Amino acid sequence: MLDHKWNSKFVTAVFAGAFGILATGLSAQRSMADDFNWKAHSGETVSFLASTNPWTSAVMKYKGDFEKLTGITLRVDTYSEEQMRQRLVTVMNARSNEVDLFMTQVSREGMQFAAAGWYRDLMPLAKKETAPGYELDDLSPALVKAATFDGALVGIPLNIAGPVIYYRTDIFEKCQVSPPGTIDDIAKVAAKIKKCDPSVTAFASRGLKPALPYTFSVLLHNMGGSYMKDGKSNLCSPEGKKALRTYAGLLKDYGPPGVVNYNFYQLTSLYRAGRSAMSFESSNELSSIMENEQRLGDTGVMPLPKGPGGSHPITIGWSLAISKFSSNPDAAWYFVQWATSPKMQAKLALAGIAPPRKSASSDQAYKTWLDKQPVRKQWQQAIDFLAANGNSDVAYPIAQNPVSRQIIGQAVDSILLGTASVDEACKTADEKADALIAQQ
Repeated sequence: MLDHKWNSKFVTAVFAGAFGILATGLSAQRSMADDFNWKAHSGETVSFLASTNPWTSAVMKYKGDFEKLTGITLRVDTYSEEQMRQRLVTVMNARSNEVDLFMTQVSREGMQFAAAGWYRDLMPLAKKETAPGYELDDLSPALVKAATFDGALVGIPLNIAGPVIYYRTDIFEKCQVSPPGTIDDIAKVAAKIKKCDPSVTAFASRGLKPALPYTFSVLLHNMGGSYMKDGKSNLCSPEGKKALRTYAGLLKDYGPPGVVNYNFYQLTSLYRAGRSAMSFESSNELSSIMENEQRLGDTGVMPLPKGPGGSHPITIGWSLAISKFSSNPDAAWYFVQWATSPKMQAKLALAGIAPPRKSASSDQAYKTWLDKQPVRKQWQQAIDFLAANGNSDVAYPIAQNPVSRQIIGQAVDSILLGTASVDEACKTADEKADALIAQQ
């Protein structure tokens, strides 16, 4: 079982040795890297299975640059997140070479995909052909660790993200409320906004069953709860019950109609259109929200406030992986290192993609971009908080993590819809989750 809770000093200590070995291994390749040839795989084609999200939209604007630099043809198939995973499962179960590269959330499916043997270990490729200046040890140690299974590095981080609250400063001012300082304050602020301006949704967050654990998990941890204790599901603990009751209550009393169908797309659209006062959604959605330039001037950003258990934000990110069944792993690795290079991540940062590289976040052009708008600086401050204090405990830390998300989502939605009490919902969830845990 993987422990995804991180402390910056602990991470530094753990990774100093690992990255030292890595640096030694890569430095041995420096003499060969000095004459690194970006055209080494010219004429080859690699297929990339991508999810529709801000990172994909941002990087695809430079697709022509990659093809010109390398001579490699990049064939891209883009689907919604769930459709992408369905497509990937079909291809991988067939052990097909149809997909060379794919996006993955190792916090979600990493253990499952690694156990199935679907990921290719990237370390041999990194040691074999790596461009000068790439520097794996510049990437977030926590995210690299999260993408490492049984010593194999299965993905390179594309971004760093976690749920944050986007809030309308103009509505807060009009309704004479301040940003919530605790979880209990959220309902108090939402109630005042609902009374002051009933035309807007006071508080919005994910309600779609497989998607809501991403946001619910922060509230659970801040309440002092956990998904597991002593090898068993722990949702019926007092902290777990309070988290279920609070999250479902916020959505029921202050959320939008049909919230049980809301994922990031619906939440972002609602907020971008000016129809929600608070939206608890991924930091990765900043660029999409800011497509409405009016939001640049009336938006504040903050982490979910603390609860009785403190403040424990979720920090995850997408990674780029190479299929174990790819016929062109070397050419695919060229795309991986181009897309995740310091230069490219600094460019993508200007599109609101929070960089997992230290060098990108300190890039002068990026700093200038942040300084141009207060909301960008608040967003970066929230990202820094996530990076320093976050964990990736989204749902149960088991290979059946995706299935466990459905169980959590069902528990919340049944309370929200009034089909089960908190006690009934958590009992059902614990029983189903324990059955999954027993399969490990």
